[in-house]
Amino acid sequence: MATITEPTSRTSAPAEFIRGIGPLAAISLVVGSMIGSGIFIVSADIGRQVSAWGPGALLLVWVVTGAMTVTGALCYAELAAMMPKAGGQYVFLREGLAPLAGFLYGWTLFAVIQTGTIAAVGVAFAKFLSIVLPGVSPDVFLPLGHIRLPGAAEAIELGLSPQRLVAIAMIALLTATNIRGVTLGAAIQTVFTVAKVGALAALVLFGLTLFRQPHVAAANFADFWGTGDWSLAMIPVLGAAMVGSLFSSDAWNNVTFAAAEVQNPTRNLPRALALGTGTVSLLYILANVAYLNILPFSGDPNGHDVLSRGLQYAVQDRVGTAAVEVALGAGAAVVMAVAILLSTFGCNNGLILSGPRVYYAMARDNLFFERAGRLHPTYRTPVFGLVAQAVWAGVLCISGTYGQLLDYVIFAAIVFYFLTTLALFRLRRLRPDLPRPVKAFGYPILPALYLVANAALMVILLFEKPLYTWPGLLIVASGIPAYLLWRAASSRRAAPAE
Repeated sequence: MATITEPTSRTSAPAEFIRGIGPLAAISLVVGSMIGSGIFIVSADIGRQVSAWGPGALLLVWVVTGAMTVTGALCYAELAAMMPKAGGQYVFLREGLAPLAGFLYGWTLFAVIQTGTIAAVGVAFAKFLSIVLPGVSPDVFLPLGHIRLPGAAEAIELGLSPQRLVAIAMIALLTATNIRGVTLGAAIQTVFTVAKVGALAALVLFGLTLFRQPHVAAANFADFWGTGDWSLAMIPVLGAAMVGSLFSSDAWNNVTFAAAEVQNPTRNLPRALALGTGTVSLLYILANVAYLNILPFSGDPNGHDVLSRGLQYAVQDRVGTAAVEVALGAGAAVVMAVAILLSTFGCNNGLILSGPRVYYAMARDNLFFERAGRLHPTYRTPVFGLVAQAVWAGVLCISGTYGQLLDYVIFAAIVFYFLTTLALFRLRRLRPDLPRPVKAFGYPILPALYLVANAALMVILLFEKPLYTWPGLLIVASGIPAYLLWRAASSRRAAPAE
């Protein structure tokens, strides 16, 4: 029978976390971790993949993504209110399925999901900073060799460039800030979340009113469903196209990592998950409606201006910049650069704050470096986890491998969402006696639909993107020997004490 266990580490009892994340900060952690640069970019690639099915398919991808995201968050709300402990999803998997399942999630999180995303967002910040400061170039000035990953078309140049240095500096700054206490980190998160939500809301509002191009909107909505075959055969196309939208909507679960620092967690965690994911999903859908009111859905990759290239072929896929350029002309690049700088800075703050809470929980279970399970005596933050995360994210910045690594774990990330929802069902069956201050909305129907949707997406990606799914599974599987080694080392340490 599953039991809700407490950490079994033989290290000295840690100082308590400070509950410095209030209701607004908890919502900001969800929203701010979700909104990065993706919403301003990925619609171009989605548009190309569903080209034959018209603008309707583009919006359908975002609507389905939003429905899955909110449904997943509502499932997690029950688990978060039931187990408001540091580590969040790691704890849910450990208690609902098995310690190995929790470890594999934490292992993959540290190896690439959290650190790789931090590195990718850091470099995105640097790329858009180069629009304001042209000296921040991507040119490598200190080459360190080359590497070719499975499925990659080109070898990756290892080394340092101005952009990679800016990314590393950004990660170091935010890490140092979050070391000094969760209250400060939460305050920064709230400020930048309000700024980025305001910027995205302004894009939506003006895109539907002042920036709207009547002739473009009329053409897009006249051919709304395209000429493609809307039979079951197009489901794999939609599934493959959802990769970008799902990752743009990801990281909402990060608030559960810091559950031990949320005030009144049984109330505020479910509220943050529901309101945060609902708000972002609605903004994302409306942003794409705004794009379709400004830019032609179809375009020419060799077009000479913004309108001729359309949404599908916006320069470097920067759809947000293209949309604003229609209204503001040459000033669009700087306007969008500033908006995305705010967005990526706030996004990385949330990611950096949250991740080490998982490593802390693993260390308290003797499944990670012992020092990661200690809190700073004054700031009450997991300093070792924050520093280790920053160092590995910095290595990924230097290596340049984060982009491919994130592609590789698309499948693995979906697997963990599937497994965590499965843990919800299993705990309902095995531990019906556990207090559940909040219950999953629509249980069992909505959680079951979420399981089916994730399972279907996994099958689609296995066939549509095999170069990414199998390496992703290998990254997860590499955690099995690490788990066995950590367990063996823990047993050896425990033997003399006994």
